[in-house]
Amino acid sequence: GPVAETFRVIQGAVTEEYVRSTQGVFQFELSGDGGGTWYIDLKTKGGSAGFGKAPVTADVVMSMSSADFVKMFTDKLKVFMAFMPGNSSIKGDMILTLSLEKML
Repeated sequence: GPVAETFRVIQGAVTEEYVRSTQGVFQFELSGDGGGTWYIDLKTKGGSAGFGKAPVTADVVMSMSSADFVKMFTDKLKVFMAFMPGNSSIKGDMILTLSLEKML
C-alpha cells in the first residue's frame, strides 16, 4: 500500500551523512489504511526505516492518519501543517522534526 511504498522510498533516501547530521529516531503511530507503528531510524549506523518499533528508543513520536503521513512525504503537506490542532500530535524533540522536513 501507499504507506509501505512511502517507507521504501524513505529507506532509499537514508544516507550515512544524513544519519550523522540528524541523530534522531522517529516513530509514527498511523491510523487508517496501512496504519500501525512505523519508524525512521536516523541514529543507528547506516540508518533504517520500516514497519514496527524502532530498534532504539524513539526521540519523536508522531501520531497521524496514514493518509496525512503519505501526503506529508509526497510534499502535499508540510510537516508542521500536518500537526495543526486536532489532526495529529508530535511528542518529543521538535528540533529533530524540522530536520526531518529537510530530508523530504
